[in-house]
Amino acid sequence: MKKEITPEDARIMAELQRSLPMSLRPYKDIADKLGLTEDYVIQKTREYGEKKYYRRFGATLRHQKAGFKANGMGVWSVPDEADRQRLGEALAAYPEVSHAYERPSFEGWPFHLFTMIHGQTEEEVRAVAAKMARDTGIREYDVLFSTREFKKTSMQYFDHWPAAETAEQGEARR
Repeated sequence: MKKEITPEDARIMAELQRSLPMSLRPYKDIADKLGLTEDYVIQKTREYGEKKYYRRFGATLRHQKAGFKANGMGVWSVPDEADRQRLGEALAAYPEVSHAYERPSFEGWPFHLFTMIHGQTEEEVRAVAAKMARDTGIREYDVLFSTREFKKTSMQYFDHWPAAETAEQGEARR
């Protein structure tokens, strides 16, 4: 199936890829900005998901703004590939974990699962990681703490996409 993205799709997706408006009806705000209806923007958002234009649609936790002072990346060694799904899901289920991933390991880097653990202090994050290790039976793990944040934004695919520019030019002529 060929995926055809119209200039209107590009305009809608350009808005959806940004932070959603902080309001009770963010899709209405987007619709108003684009001269569309709220129902139409919601329908198109669902359609993009069904067509697999995006893999996921979710929030980015800005941990410091949310009141968390410490965040650490838990790195977990799970050599048996058959155990990774189960253990990854178990680690991801902790309320202190905002997201969890599986990645390949490399020589000198034996870790396969990665979790972002949030807390008030580094000691609290380490204690959560230790509990996770006890609960899951994972023996080899570590917690890496951020020292500085350089960027925390989502990818912007449609701001400079030709169809978006064409749509904007067409609107400017109306």
